[in-house]
Amino acid sequence: MQRACRSIAAVTTVLVSLYSTGAAAASEKITIIVGGINKLIYLPPKLAESLGYFRDEGLDVDLQSQQAGVDAENELVAGAAQAVVGFYDHSIDLQAKGKEIETIVLFGLVPGSMEMVRSDMSTQIRNMGDLKGKTLGVTGLGSSSAFIGQFLAARYGLKTSDYSTLPVGAGNALLAAVKQRRVDVVWSTEPTTSLLRATGDAKVLVDLSSVEGTKAALGGLYPASSLYVQRNWAESHKDDAQKLARAFVRTLHYIQTHSAEEIADKMPSDYYGGDKSLYVKALKASMSMYSPDGKMPQGGPETVLKVMTEFNSNIKGKHIDLSKTYTNQFVEQAQASR
Repeated sequence: MQRACRSIAAVTTVLVSLYSTGAAAASEKITIIVGGINKLIYLPPKLAESLGYFRDEGLDVDLQSQQAGVDAENELVAGAAQAVVGFYDHSIDLQAKGKEIETIVLFGLVPGSMEMVRSDMSTQIRNMGDLKGKTLGVTGLGSSSAFIGQFLAARYGLKTSDYSTLPVGAGNALLAAVKQRRVDVVWSTEPTTSLLRATGDAKVLVDLSSVEGTKAALGGLYPASSLYVQRNWAESHKDDAQKLARAFVRTLHYIQTHSAEEIADKMPSDYYGGDKSLYVKALKASMSMYSPDGKMPQGGPETVLKVMTEFNSNIKGKHIDLSKTYTNQFVEQAQASR
């Protein structure tokens, strides 16, 4: 009898230990830094949180925001975060720096942005070739917006020394830069783009918000907004990586099957900037940029590498193994389990 009691006690101790270990693992916080959390190009993480999809997976996710993706990239490398929601091209840039980063879910098939020209300069600047002697506004130096802007100007024969580049961030900081005439052309994403158009402060110069516009400007799809992590984290935390992929695949499906009005209702009211109708309008214009399944599109990484090679000194002369900059493994498993 005593032996049986000891056996039961031992089993109970093991079960309690396993439960405690599981609870600790489940409660381990995952910090995701977003390169501007209220931008529509980065809508999926906040929407996933609002829909309760992280909670459904037993994840404790802390969403934090940075003005530019390049800042979020630095936080990831420093170990201050487990994941970043930013442009896929950072995975290429970091590989060139000896860091193994991979995109595990793709959100945006295209940049979802526009190069906007100040309205009072629209008769002087009719394309990116007219940028000579002017100022180009970008989210941050070394950011995706800088590389793409430089590439677009180079198509007209301009060198980076032909114009000035000014980091202005996004949102209100960007709006202020336009109103104060500190930039002539600026990279903008929704809902800021719609606000600039509504106020009449700026006009569209290059449209990278649609598949057609992006192919015309960049020569192909430019996979952009994504969830990327350090490769060793994905390998050592496969369960967490898989849970994140499942949550985001569900989120992308929600976007595909619900209206802009329904999606907007799930977002914080302060994202509207005091004008929900404008936010919904901007969201309607952005729906086509979201990936339906989270997979990397064929040929997309090659287009990104082509653009970056011209203006990223870290990449020039180096071999980039694109197969190591992304994986569809987690997304495919997430789809199989739906």
